[in-house]
Amino acid sequence: MKKSSFYALVMGTVSGMIFAIGMCMALLPEWDLFGAGVAFTAVGIVLGLITLIGWRKLENKPSVKVNGKLLLKIVYITAAVLVFGLAMCLCLVWAQYLYGMLVGLVGILMLLGLIPMIKGLK
Repeated sequence: MKKSSFYALVMGTVSGMIFAIGMCMALLPEWDLFGAGVAFTAVGIVLGLITLIGWRKLENKPSVKVNGKLLLKIVYITAAVLVFGLAMCLCLVWAQYLYGMLVGLVGILMLLGLIPMIKGLK
């Protein structure tokens, strides 16, 4: 295993776990830890960004160029994930199964649309 792959594996797991624990702390009212959960979530996001930057350095890849095309991709990804999350809420929280499945299908199609958007068609 390459050093960069091991770094990404360990740091990605740690940052993902911290992020997930923070989300649980913030969103579960039984725990009553909203403030600490927001802090944990923020630390998880920062560690995830550090992981990405460190992995790119270990792979000798250039830094990410921020332009309008990248920002539009980020907006699309955010919208797709929110649509998919709405479908999960419709099914699991509000018991609206038919609407949840329909919105979920739209969310899945949006997420599948990321493949040609990011990788391109050949």
